[in-house]
Amino acid sequence: MPDGRMVANVSEQSMIDPEIGFNISDMEFWGRPLAERDAAFARLRARPHPAFFTEIDYGVIPAGSGYYALTRHADVTEASRHPDVFSSVPSAVSIPDMPPEFAEYFGSLINMDDPRHAKIRRIVSRAFTPRMIQRFNDDVQSAADRIVDDLIERGPCDFVYNVAARLPLKFICDMMGIPESHYDTVLENSNVILAGFDPEFLTEDPEESGARLLNAGQAMQDLVQDLGRHRREHPTDDLTSALVNANVDGEQLTDQELGSFFIILAVAGNETTRNAISHGLRLLTDNPDQRALLTSDLETYLPGAVEEIVRYASPVIWMRRTLTQDYEMNGHAYRQGDKVLLFYGSANRDTEVFTDPDRFDITRDPNPHVGFGGPGPHYCLGAHLAKREITVMFRELLTRVPEIRATGEPDRLLSNFINGIKHLPCEF
Repeated sequence: MPDGRMVANVSEQSMIDPEIGFNISDMEFWGRPLAERDAAFARLRARPHPAFFTEIDYGVIPAGSGYYALTRHADVTEASRHPDVFSSVPSAVSIPDMPPEFAEYFGSLINMDDPRHAKIRRIVSRAFTPRMIQRFNDDVQSAADRIVDDLIERGPCDFVYNVAARLPLKFICDMMGIPESHYDTVLENSNVILAGFDPEFLTEDPEESGARLLNAGQAMQDLVQDLGRHRREHPTDDLTSALVNANVDGEQLTDQELGSFFIILAVAGNETTRNAISHGLRLLTDNPDQRALLTSDLETYLPGAVEEIVRYASPVIWMRRTLTQDYEMNGHAYRQGDKVLLFYGSANRDTEVFTDPDRFDITRDPNPHVGFGGPGPHYCLGAHLAKREITVMFRELLTRVPEIRATGEPDRLLSNFINGIKHLPCEF
């Protein structure tokens, strides 16, 4: 997305050594094969101090003051544990400070700190406890059954569109009470919001791309706000009714907060879960030994396989934090106002934590990945739901179409924020 683009140039004061041989900020870098990108981050992790990058003017968004790339597991987890120092305000999902017209749509609790963050999270978290997720298990299973029924009838196809994207989209919309007639609208708009630089969804004109983003955000806001106003007068048992009628310490969600939360839920719950499922098929295709082990005893190995898929894929590449005070972390002195990017995929390849991290190993134990974010108050609210969906989808697939496999190279999303797969051919 335009407000999430990385920089085009490294500053003269950059701590990048010439032998590293790449510019982490260049979008050409994010279009390279994953192995090259992983090797580049390994070189960054080997540095004695975090690298510093500058920013450029995005046309509609002013330039910022630069940021540090946190690539080690220890740095990412420590920053996550100290939100009082590493703040999500003014923005967690934009490298430059998010302008007001974008914050209106994409602000949500992901860009909040306590105490406001804690109050809003208490309202929405009631729908994401393990006990509540268990109540939805039958619905998830029924949806997965229908998806595989359709897959068997259709035959070889695009796995992303016909399988991976369908389960999280349907489940989130059903949770919120969004009618099926709006499913495609939600999918299309969430694709635009997380389009990165991809020409399939956005144009090279930053102003036109910015307008498309705002239009997508407006459409999502309008959809759920209209539903929310109706649910205040006519509540049902869906999540929208629970959210608009909840009251915690005198706090209720405003229409804008409800809309922003739905955008985060639809984007994070749909895009990241579908990408984990898509990466999972590719990983099981490329690692037949792990596939054979998994199918030998699904109930034993599937939980570990899900965790390893999330670690290996790391669907969300980074989140931003801003220093509220001077702080020393792992031998480096940060200053108030510094910005940092927490690179989750890099942390999940840290050899200080993971033995042979480039190997896909469904028996990896322990597996303290940060694929759902680091520890602390901003750990992914929907992690339990995502794991449930991934588990149910692969159990159904590997039980009923055990020979399913990817048959070509994935068409990857050109983004520095989401490690996405747009299309993936499959056969069985």
